[in-house]
Amino acid sequence: MTTTGGLVLIILVAVLGGIVQARLKSVFNKFSKVRNPLGYTGRDIAEKMLRDHGIHDVRVTHISGQLTDHYNPADKTLNLSESVYGSNSVAAAAVAAHECGHAVQHATAYGPLSLRSKLVPAVQFSSSFSQIVIIAGILLLNTLPFLFWLGIAMFAMVLIFSVVTLPVEYNASARAIAWLEDSNSLTSSELEDARTTLKWAARTYLVAALSALATLIYYLGFARRNN
Repeated sequence: MTTTGGLVLIILVAVLGGIVQARLKSVFNKFSKVRNPLGYTGRDIAEKMLRDHGIHDVRVTHISGQLTDHYNPADKTLNLSESVYGSNSVAAAAVAAHECGHAVQHATAYGPLSLRSKLVPAVQFSSSFSQIVIIAGILLLNTLPFLFWLGIAMFAMVLIFSVVTLPVEYNASARAIAWLEDSNSLTSSELEDARTTLKWAARTYLVAALSALATLIYYLGFARRNN
């Protein structure tokens, strides 16, 4: 693909990303107004799901922001945002259960999660410096061409991480929905609302992977043009 084609692809993915993010916020806000019949807050859901899976060494905490929820395997904390921790909405239940899904993955040594954790140090370094190395490689393409390809290799790590993240996120959502159904924490209609919320959340990770792929294609097109 040419550099122009790669640039068009990047723009299209960026537009798609904006649409997905907007839709996720819309869905989350909509189902944040739907209360679950048992009155469970996000914290209640998280603690109950952890207990049901025999996990007693994970601490449920409260953090600031919206949709900043995450599980930290390093210190075994399940961090729920303001709109999830104390809310008894269907959206809060879905997000809290999803993050618990990651805790269950960690407790059961789920392969893709273990691989993603091992990639984190390399990806943090690559994401911080790959662009600098690529730009330096472009400027010195005629004298030090290996710099450009080193930057490409570093950026490829970001793409690999994004791809590995996909099964981790989709599996966590599947675990969340299965538990919400088995535990009767939500009714059938509310369960469908929770499933919709998690589907749109998962699509943000898909867009991230597509964005990394589009950027890598653009760089390879640039390399091809300058060979």
